[in-house]
Amino acid sequence: MNVWFAASEAAPLVKTGGLADVVGALPKSLAKRGVDVTVVMPKYGQIPAGVTAATTGKGMFQVSLGWRSQYCGLEEVTVDGVRFLLIDNEYYFKRGSLYGYGDEAERFAFFSFAFMEALCREERLPDVVHCHDWQTGLIPFLMRTRYAYHPGFEQIRTVFTIHNLMYQGVFSRDLLQDLLSVGDDLFGEDGLEFYGAGSCMKAGLRYADKLTTVSPTYAGEIQTAEYGEQLDGVLRQRAGDLLGIVNGIDTDSYDPMNDVNVKVPYRNSLAKKRLNKTALQQELGLDEDGQVPLIGIVSRLVGQKGFDLIGEALPALMEERLQLVVLGSGEPRFESMLREACERHPGRIAVWFGFNEGLARRIYAASDMFLMPSRFEPCGLSQLISLRYRTVPIVRETGGLRDTVQPYNEYTGEGNGFSFGPASAHDLLHTVQRALSFYEDEDAWRRIVLNGSRKDCGWDASSKEYHQLYRELATG
Repeated sequence: MNVWFAASEAAPLVKTGGLADVVGALPKSLAKRGVDVTVVMPKYGQIPAGVTAATTGKGMFQVSLGWRSQYCGLEEVTVDGVRFLLIDNEYYFKRGSLYGYGDEAERFAFFSFAFMEALCREERLPDVVHCHDWQTGLIPFLMRTRYAYHPGFEQIRTVFTIHNLMYQGVFSRDLLQDLLSVGDDLFGEDGLEFYGAGSCMKAGLRYADKLTTVSPTYAGEIQTAEYGEQLDGVLRQRAGDLLGIVNGIDTDSYDPMNDVNVKVPYRNSLAKKRLNKTALQQELGLDEDGQVPLIGIVSRLVGQKGFDLIGEALPALMEERLQLVVLGSGEPRFESMLREACERHPGRIAVWFGFNEGLARRIYAASDMFLMPSRFEPCGLSQLISLRYRTVPIVRETGGLRDTVQPYNEYTGEGNGFSFGPASAHDLLHTVQRALSFYEDEDAWRRIVLNGSRKDCGWDASSKEYHQLYRELATG
C-alpha cells in the first residue's frame, strides 16, 4: 500500500498546531502496518537546517498559476523513517511565519499544483492521496479536473480530512478562477462556489472520494447548522462517505518517563509528579506548595477554546484553593484578561504568552488537572497528552473531548476525567469544584489517575481504521 499525504505542516519539521502532530505521527503508525507513506509539504524557512542540509534534489520545474509561471524545486529527505518531499519556492514559503499573509490563495494553489506536478514525475504512483485541511482541498479538485486524463491517475483514490471546519480557505471567485484557470462551469452549487466566493475546503468535500474528520462525535456535529459552518448541507449529502476517526498522539514522544523537558521522570508515581509541580512553581513564580491543586491550560486564547467562559468563572474560581498556569496566545481581549488576573492574584496565576514546546510539556507534567472548556473541539490532543502525563482532564462535552474523556462516576469508580455539557461559566465552575473535591480524597484521585493511565492514547487503533479505509478505496 502506497499513500501520499498532502499537508501544510508536519512534526518534527515545522509545527503551529495539532495538524502537524497528526501528520507527523500517523505515517509512523501506518508504517507498522506495511503502509508506505510519503508526506508532501512546503519547504518553509522554519524547517531546521539539519533537515534541509540532508535533502536530495529530485528535480526542478515550472508551475503555472493562471498567467503566472513559478519556479518549483522538489527535495527529498527521510526523517524518523518517513519520506518527505519538500516543495521549494522561497517567494511563497521562506517567510516569517507559516500562515497569515494576503496571498494565501496563491500560496496554496501553487502548493496544490506543485503537488500534482510532483505526482506526474513519480515512477511509482500512490494508491491513495490523503489531503489534510483547506490548504490541500484543491488537490482532489485538480485530480478530477485538470489532471483527470494523466496516465494512471484514474486509479488513484483521494481522502480529504477535516481537522477544523471553521478554517475553510474562502477567497474571491475571480481570484480562484484566475489561479486555477477554470470557467464558470466549475463554480456552481455543486462545485467550488460558496455564497458568491470560492472555498478550498468545499473543493475537498466535493471532489475527494472519501471524507474523514478527527472524531466520531465531530463527524455528526458538522452535519448540523450549529457546527457545520454553512457547509452542513454538503456534509449531509456526503454523509455516506464521511467517517470520524479519533486522533492519537505519538506516545514515544509524549512519555513522562523519557521526556527530556520533564525535570523528574515518572510513570505512575504521584509523588514524583508532585516534584515537577514544585519545579514549575519555582520556574514561573507561583507560591511553592506541592499540595495545592494546579490547573494547566495550553491553548490558543480564542473564543472557540472557551476563554470567555473562563473569564466569567475566574473570580469565583480564585476563591477556591488552586493555582492556574496558562500557556498560549490569541485574541487581545483574552490576553488582557489574563494579565489583569495575574496582577490581582500574584503567586496564584502564571501566564506565558506565545508558545514554548518545552514549557508546554512541563505544564502537562506538573498540573494535577487540565482545563479545556471548548465551545467546539474537532478532536483535541491536549486531553490525550494530559492523560499520558497522568493529568486529569476537565472538558466540555463536544467533539473529540466527548469521545476520549469519560466523566468520573464515584459510585462505580469508572471515568478518567470530568466534563460538562452546556457552554456556561456556571457549569464550568461547578465541574472544577467537583474535581477539586475529589482531589482532596487521595484514594479517589489515585483511582481517577489510574483510570486515565489505562487509556490508549496512541495511534494504533486509529491507524488500523485508516488502513482499512485505504484498502477499501484501493480495491474499488
